[in-house]
Amino acid sequence: MTLDVADFLDIGTLPCTLDGGVASRAAIGLIVLATDQTMEHEYRTLMPAIGIGLYCTRVFNDADITPETLRAIGPRIAPATELIMPGLDLDVIGFGCTAATIAMGEDAIFREIRKVRPGIECTTPITAALAAFRAFEARRIGVITPYEPAVNEIVRAYLEDRGVHVAAFGTYNKMDDREAARIDLDSIAQGVAALAKATPLDAVFISCTSLRLAERLPEIEAAAGLPVTSSDHAMAWHCLRLAGVEDAVAGVGRLFALPLKEPDAALTS
Repeated sequence: MTLDVADFLDIGTLPCTLDGGVASRAAIGLIVLATDQTMEHEYRTLMPAIGIGLYCTRVFNDADITPETLRAIGPRIAPATELIMPGLDLDVIGFGCTAATIAMGEDAIFREIRKVRPGIECTTPITAALAAFRAFEARRIGVITPYEPAVNEIVRAYLEDRGVHVAAFGTYNKMDDREAARIDLDSIAQGVAALAKATPLDAVFISCTSLRLAERLPEIEAAAGLPVTSSDHAMAWHCLRLAGVEDAVAGVGRLFALPLKEPDAALTS
């Protein structure tokens, strides 16, 4: 069929109305490690579907997880932050590495983010986990990681220094972040069950944004008889609460039914 140009009609500028866009309720920025295979997948499961804008950037990291490679991420955070929605408002930014946060300290992470986004609400997986423990009113915590012993030592020390009683600890001992992302959900479920059986606990924390949890969390919590959270799970909840979104999200664990508690309610060991 030959198009007759005489049939073409340009009707000019069309009327339109501007609404709040994808992020009509909250705009959340995420700084994701270059090697991370899991975080964005978990957030798609955990976030309310309507009105929450999720905007991700990547930051270079070495695949091998050591204290030295973790600290090397620090100077790269501000340039990565600069790529998230430049010139547009965000409500909160989450930095997506638990072990790097512990290696550098939460305040150091926040300073790097706020070089680009002054005054913005910030969180990290460990910041969110501490907030989750307060929400759970949990004193005795079991921790699961994929890390090597040297990283595990700084994880435990960091939590203990912040008044968390780490009552049980287990690791998959994977130094390569690309392998950590492939630890299957059966292994996660078995690890949580082993910690819950080993000693009385108030909650279990799965440390590392590469480890999966969200898809089977209600089942894993029910089997353990305990609240369970992870780096991705806790930070997704914390991002929502810091952005003023108080929704109770069904089917993704006990934490998503809870509000924030103020830091001065922190529990001691």
